[in-house]
Amino acid sequence: MSRASSAVIVVLLAGLGIGATYLAHYTSAPRIAAEQRLIDSRNLLDLLPTQSYDNQPLEQPLDLANIQLANSTLLSGYLATKAGQPSAVLLRSQTLGYEGKIELMIAIDANGKLLGVKTLKQSETPGLGGKIADWPNAWLQAFTGKSRNEPGDTGWALKKDQGQFDQVAGATITSRAVISAIHDALRYFDEHRQPLIGSSAHD
Repeated sequence: MSRASSAVIVVLLAGLGIGATYLAHYTSAPRIAAEQRLIDSRNLLDLLPTQSYDNQPLEQPLDLANIQLANSTLLSGYLATKAGQPSAVLLRSQTLGYEGKIELMIAIDANGKLLGVKTLKQSETPGLGGKIADWPNAWLQAFTGKSRNEPGDTGWALKKDQGQFDQVAGATITSRAVISAIHDALRYFDEHRQPLIGSSAHD
């Protein structure tokens, strides 16, 4: 076999290998993307009781983007529905902690009561403020069932600030930031019920 023929065969084999690799990637990419979306969906939606919605909330975004609140920023939001009726909203909130930005997912039911809070991103001190990233999180669970007015405005603070909530041990600034962001989200929901879920009813 001549040297030229060998070179052609090598090039052809390399081309076939590259083509096969591309084809495998091309055909598996949608499946991988779908699996990643499912993982992301479960990660973001595990605040909602599974029986409380029957839609795909992440495919029903709310018209929210970088809304500046008193102590935080709403980055985005999603609507959960059951049998076509609003059942909850998910608000993605960003606030400033001790070491940097903290992102929270805050779930609120249609009556304005908190269903749960989850930390999505944070850079707080490991072993102190960083504990807010633990999941499940006993400290964050203490807010479940609360609303804008339960407790009242003065109650939405640490006990050391004459409020009603304990702090994460050794993480006063982190705790204050998270409490304020949750209260911000509940206040925003209460004041914007109509555009968010099409209801003006109050709890």
